[in-house]
Amino acid sequence: MDDGSPSPSTNFRFRRVLLKISGEALMGASSFGIDMNACANLARGVAAASQAGAEICLVIGGGNIFRGLAGAAQGMDRAQADHMGMLATVMNALAMQSALEQIGVPTRVQSAIPMPTVCEQFIRRKAIRHMEKGRIVIFAAGTGNPYFTTDTGAALRAAEMDCDAMLKGTQVDGVYSEDPKKNPEAVRYDQLDYQEVLARDLRVMDASAVSLLRDSDIPIVVFDLHEPGALNKVLTGEGVCTVIGNS
Repeated sequence: MDDGSPSPSTNFRFRRVLLKISGEALMGASSFGIDMNACANLARGVAAASQAGAEICLVIGGGNIFRGLAGAAQGMDRAQADHMGMLATVMNALAMQSALEQIGVPTRVQSAIPMPTVCEQFIRRKAIRHMEKGRIVIFAAGTGNPYFTTDTGAALRAAEMDCDAMLKGTQVDGVYSEDPKKNPEAVRYDQLDYQEVLARDLRVMDASAVSLLRDSDIPIVVFDLHEPGALNKVLTGEGVCTVIGNS
């Protein structure tokens, strides 16, 4: 019986994944806000992977609109500022949903902060079923709690969704010892252990996110989000990336 689920057509190294991208990735050439052309470019890469049979969920940061820590630094109550940052991630999630649906990809947004007139509330079993049916699920509003970053929210959702890996799309093709844009001599790593990332303070993502993924034995894959076809290549084990896992 056909239950609406896609038929796998590709040999994936990672089939079910959570893709974490920054809010800044949605800005394009702008210095603030959402560029729908940038959203469309990202959507095409996600669509190609989904159509090949991958099960994909996303978490998008909110730094292109409002960052909680920045608000707190200006004297705003930290919890209030973090809630504003969570709302920014909902805006980004809705923009990405629009971009995906414009190219025919069924997408659901689930928010940790209930807002039923705008999107679904996060329900784990429902999210898993959406992914099994080939829908992209975008998780918004972080964990729903202040004092936690979207990295930690993404790690939590990756564990809850029983993902094979958490993919972090960045501006460079992996993890380096230093910022390669500032130091051309920076060393690039193909493989790292979770503990190495924490001990060297490599700032791939915050320590609580790395620790959660380590405890759940979910590898972190860091790759260049802007390379054409990069997502599909990483999923099949062919792309240039850094894989962080247990040694």
